Amino acid sequence: MNKMVAGAALALLAGCSSISLPGSGSGAPAAPAPAPIGASTAPVGSTCDAQGAQWAVGRSSTAKVVEEARVRAGARMARILRPDQAVTMEFNGERLNLQVDGAGKVTAARCG
Repeated sequence: MNKMVAGAALALLAGCSSISLPGSGSGAPAAPAPAPIGASTAPVGSTCDAQGAQWAVGRSSTAKVVEEARVRAGARMARILRPDQAVTMEFNGERLNLQVDGAGKVTAARCG
């Protein structure tokens, strides 16, 4: 009985999927998928250079500012560190850390 239910569920899921192969469909090229928010444009294995993100100090930590600081630093990822926030302490040379004050203004930009 459980195999029948699992089989039916699998069949339903398969009916919801679609695979588009090159050359199939309307002939129009498929539009590229938008990059997810926070997706890195830095090359794989890049090393963060905090000097590039120093312009963010004193600015509000909006998503646009954080992303621009990440890109300028060449980091693969960025995180915001708020006052009294518990954070992991492992060093990651591909990560930009933006320290912010209680108002959300960037007070420091460091790698790690």
